[in-house]
Amino acid sequence: MKKIVGAGIVGLLMILSYAVGTRHTAPARANVDSRRILYWVDPMHPAYTSDRPGTAPDCGMALEPVYADSVAPLHPLPVPPGAIAIDPASQRLAGIRVAAVEKTSGTHLVRFLGRVVPEETRVYRVNSGMDGFIRETFNDSVGERVKKNQKLATSYIGETLSVASGFLAATAGVPGAVGKDGARTVPFPGALAKQGVSSVQGYTDRLRNLGLSDAQIQQMAENRQLPETVDIVSPADGFILARNISAGQHFDRYAEFYRVADLSQVWIVADVFGAEADNIPPGAVARVTLPDQRTFMARVSHVLPQVDPETHVVKLRLEANNPGFVLRPDMFVDVDLPVSGPAGLTVPQDAVLDSGRVQRVFVERSAGVFEPRTVQVGWRSGDQVEILNGLQEGERVVVEGTFLVDSESRLKSSASPLDNKNAKPATPSQI
Repeated sequence: MKKIVGAGIVGLLMILSYAVGTRHTAPARANVDSRRILYWVDPMHPAYTSDRPGTAPDCGMALEPVYADSVAPLHPLPVPPGAIAIDPASQRLAGIRVAAVEKTSGTHLVRFLGRVVPEETRVYRVNSGMDGFIRETFNDSVGERVKKNQKLATSYIGETLSVASGFLAATAGVPGAVGKDGARTVPFPGALAKQGVSSVQGYTDRLRNLGLSDAQIQQMAENRQLPETVDIVSPADGFILARNISAGQHFDRYAEFYRVADLSQVWIVADVFGAEADNIPPGAVARVTLPDQRTFMARVSHVLPQVDPETHVVKLRLEANNPGFVLRPDMFVDVDLPVSGPAGLTVPQDAVLDSGRVQRVFVERSAGVFEPRTVQVGWRSGDQVEILNGLQEGERVVVEGTFLVDSESRLKSSASPLDNKNAKPATPSQI
């Protein structure tokens, strides 16, 4: 009897031991299965996978294993030829975002980079009329603000004395008026010709050709004295842009002494493409923003007809008043100009990949499946780009993470069919 009871106890212990052993070995087997290698992946471009270890075709790095416990069960996405599949979890991790193609109104704001230049009709060049030399200069540095008829320098021209003597002789018999201070004044210029004294006008023109200003000729006619030097004066209120002389310098006929510009009104020149220029009418008002964020208003005066042979852009010219002379020559400013045009489809600028010759976007064919598509773009305004051809309203395109999707697409297209025969969609751990 005791032997039977003992045998029963031993059997029961054996059953319990087997149950306990089974309970402890099942997780171990599960753990072994979870560390099973599913495939190998390129560490630089996770979209490239292989069913065997090796090296990556693009960078030569060793392929890294992907274990079963690090990948959630996936259902392969149907991928048409040329497209790429990225599951939603990977899109969130990579920051990939899509948006719908929208149709906008024809009015949009265009921003140009403009350059301030002096208005050509307000730029004055002071040249020599004969050979001579400079005696003195007076506060004539580049950038100095000058007044009309302000003396900048004095010069000596040998022919001046003979012409000035003839001028004084010719004006000696011309009746003049007596001023408040008792000084006699000669009616100059223009009125002399009416009195039949043509020789006076001839001498006046010769003195002008020699470089004498009207103010100095008038002074000589009033004080009846020969000038010792020829005064070089500013022809207008403005700023000295160029200075090409110094004291004691000899100069030749037609040499340029100074270049003076009136900067109370300036031009702003910007480069625009022909398609945009066609929609910019003369008289349109733009907002000009300086580097310090001060703003001014400018008016479109012309779209110049010349086209740059390399960039294929035209010059847009705007006129702007310059209070305080804060708009300085060669300063760069931002120009915001409202432009009216036909309504069209637009996408964010980051959605378009521009290689210079071809522009393309990635269209979401279905959830997680993206297809590259070539498009034709039009105007650009802020962060929006017009799509002339290639998309339809309502289609969804990648607007963030476009370069990542493009790199994965290029990697897929460059990989050989043998290397990709067991390729799998990108997973959250791959991007």
